[in-house]
Amino acid sequence: MKRIIILIFVGVLISSCGARRQSKARESAPKPVVVAPVESDKKINLPVINTPLEYISYFKTVAINEMHLYGIPASITLAQGILESGSGKGRLARQANNHFGIKCHKWTGDKIYHDDDEAKECFRKYKDPNTSYRDHSEFLANKKRYAGLFKLKLNDYKGWAKGLRKAGYATDPKYPKKLISLIERYELYKFDEKSKNKRSKKKSSNDIITKSHVVQKGDTLYSISKLYNTTIDEIKEQNNLKSTELSIGQELKIPTH
Repeated sequence: MKRIIILIFVGVLISSCGARRQSKARESAPKPVVVAPVESDKKINLPVINTPLEYISYFKTVAINEMHLYGIPASITLAQGILESGSGKGRLARQANNHFGIKCHKWTGDKIYHDDDEAKECFRKYKDPNTSYRDHSEFLANKKRYAGLFKLKLNDYKGWAKGLRKAGYATDPKYPKKLISLIERYELYKFDEKSKNKRSKKKSSNDIITKSHVVQKGDTLYSISKLYNTTIDEIKEQNNLKSTELSIGQELKIPTH
């Protein structure tokens, strides 16, 4: 009988020690590491933008500035940005800062490949969204097929919308209607009025500050406008130029902003 009691006691003791060892083992075991999923579509140089109104609030100043420099209605620029980038949430905007769906063409900078009209088409990639806005302005201002647009008034957003489609900016037959709808829904045409006010001040002022530039070999109005952050039209107007032809040694007055 005593032997049975001793065996039971020893068994309980062994079981108790084993439980304590398992408990200590659980306590000393490292906690599992939770790895956050990789965000392949992480936004680049953009705040959190969830709605068209937030997009407009963030980019309206850039669009107005581009309008003053290049003569493209801010309403058109913003509407295109909203439509082409999905209010900044599209893949091209997030991964390449490309807000206007501009393809590579003769682009020598960084690139991204994206399915559009065809699979894996080449699109331009920018270091930040503002560079995308500037390239959009230069893309329109320096291609002959868009030259007719710059004869329209800045407040003629309907003419600009239809002209972009006609010149081949987009293949969607409803492209003009979509742009006009965005402009009227969010009253983007109000931003075009800021240009009229600025232009009237310029015309009535005799205190325009200018810099002097002597034309060198290889200079063009385009390269000079980029150098001084102005536009071809403003240089032509300031110097009464009737064409874009320049002569080496010619002195130009360059308006500053």
